[in-house]
Amino acid sequence: MPTRATTELSSVRASTQASLQASLPASTEHDSKTGFWALTLGSVGVVYGDIGTSPLYALKESLHAASGGHGLTREMVFGVVSLILWALILIVTLKYVLIVMRADNDGEGGTPSLVALAQRALGHSGGFVIVLGMVGVALFYGDAIITPAISVLSAVEGLKLVTPAFEPYVLPISLAILIGLFAAQSHGTARVATFFGPITAFWFVVMALGGLGHIADDPGILGAFNPAHGVAFLLGHGTAGLLALGAVFLAVTGAEALYADMGHFGRGPIRTAWFALVLPALALNYLGQGAMLLAHPERIENPFFLLYPAWALLPMVLLATVATIIASQAVITGTFSITQQAMQLGLLPRMRVQRTSETEKGQIYIPRVNWWLLIAVVFVVVLFKSSSALAAAYGIAVTGDMVITASLLFIVAWRVWRWSPALAALVIAPFLLIELVFLSANALKLLHGGWVPLTIGAALVTAMWTWRRGSGLIAEEIHRRRVPLSEFTRMAETGSVQRVPGTAAFLTGTPGDTPGALMHNVKHNRVLHAHNLILHVVTEDQPRVPEAERITIRKLTDAFSCVTVRFGFMELPDLPRALASAGLDTGNLSYFLTRRVLVASPETGMPVWQDRLYIALAWTATDASRYFRIPVDRVVEIGAQIKI
Repeated sequence: MPTRATTELSSVRASTQASLQASLPASTEHDSKTGFWALTLGSVGVVYGDIGTSPLYALKESLHAASGGHGLTREMVFGVVSLILWALILIVTLKYVLIVMRADNDGEGGTPSLVALAQRALGHSGGFVIVLGMVGVALFYGDAIITPAISVLSAVEGLKLVTPAFEPYVLPISLAILIGLFAAQSHGTARVATFFGPITAFWFVVMALGGLGHIADDPGILGAFNPAHGVAFLLGHGTAGLLALGAVFLAVTGAEALYADMGHFGRGPIRTAWFALVLPALALNYLGQGAMLLAHPERIENPFFLLYPAWALLPMVLLATVATIIASQAVITGTFSITQQAMQLGLLPRMRVQRTSETEKGQIYIPRVNWWLLIAVVFVVVLFKSSSALAAAYGIAVTGDMVITASLLFIVAWRVWRWSPALAALVIAPFLLIELVFLSANALKLLHGGWVPLTIGAALVTAMWTWRRGSGLIAEEIHRRRVPLSEFTRMAETGSVQRVPGTAAFLTGTPGDTPGALMHNVKHNRVLHAHNLILHVVTEDQPRVPEAERITIRKLTDAFSCVTVRFGFMELPDLPRALASAGLDTGNLSYFLTRRVLVASPETGMPVWQDRLYIALAWTATDASRYFRIPVDRVVEIGAQIKI
């Protein structure tokens, strides 16, 4: 149930939306309504898959933390259920559904979109926004490792209630499901995405019915809607109250997905699904668990599955397993999406990105990320062995991610929405305060597993900062040793270099300078093509670039032209296709690239250990030709040594 960070689960969402829209006929008023409800149903499976599996363990872990292994009291049950209900109301409903979803970047949502909006608003003074973005991305990876592990484990652990004989097999079954899930990623999810919505909607209905059937055990549980119960519990239980508060946050850890998936389903369908199905089902289930525990406190071992009669236990375990697989699938594909966006924003080295669908843009697969993620997930499952142990490791990354979202939202409200600083603070500060309290509560679990996402996050932030800083130093060094392009073209036009027919394209990161491959080609081969394109690829701070704005061509001389190619941070760059769409003849085009050989040097702006880390990251990067989809038989690479 864990991570929705989400963030950013665009692959599955895009496939679901595309599949749903493909089934819709021509536009009429009736068809428009049909499309709206189809997208609403689709959002239930993709957007709410994570938060929908929280009842499997959120209340159980919160009450375990509150009681400290001792007996439950009525005050504990009322207090914890009240805290969960009001966390759903304040954080998910008010913050995300009603406020954060207003912060769209050309219709897209998610942490990278929020970073892009904030950075655009602050301009050159917004460098700290990139740092926040790095931390947000790093915390998302921590979430993405724990989510599949805790979700699948919590579902499979229900087998122990069917018969204790299953207990030795919980861990092997969980590992087998997770390995199979990651092994299937290369095939894409388009074929199954349209089933996510109906299956997850059925899951929510079954959860609601299970809770509704037990509210009669103690109807007084409805009084948990009074926030005074939650406040009194926190004030009266000291450290135990804070530990319980940290576990309560497990109930809302899917909130980031609402914003991340906005561009694929739209505000309307996501909000409708929340108010019409998801929120009522979650509230009824938590109330039902609370009422049952008031009447039967001995059922604290697994209150979710014990809502159902003995004959329904095995079907519920199977349904829960399917639901957690769907939730995990969304997180995994979201990791591919956020990795792609991080590469485009210059936070990570280039990695090979595969399309798993010829028609659906959101369907991507990044092999390296998939297998590293699997190794990390298997490691935490074997290390912690149970969902209860993993719950302690989970909250810090999620609460940290939400604090970052609130911080960025303040900037967007102030500089983009043009709210006064006082109004922006008045609206955002209460949410930030609540989440800081949750973060503090989860910090108490640092030694009991909270170190896992923090360690992963710290390592990733170090890697991203090193990559960004190192890339900047290399760009400065290249600029220092390069001849200005205007000067080079003037010398080339008046010189005696031999001309050969055809067109050559030279990639450069600094359009005002002469590309290294061009300089070395003239210096060593002593030839110049009849037509030369200086290609500069730019990643814009918007999700997608309209085709009409993709290419800008500026003619320098008869032999030289500067071509700027723009891609959005959610797009897969395809350079030959972009050039062809602008009417350029790419049939006989030769691409000249510079292959850099990096050498660590104590004379540069980074410590030697960071130089070596950058070199290691660069070594893992995918070749520019593969990243930009350039045919390998049209690429000429020229080497150059650079000290870093």
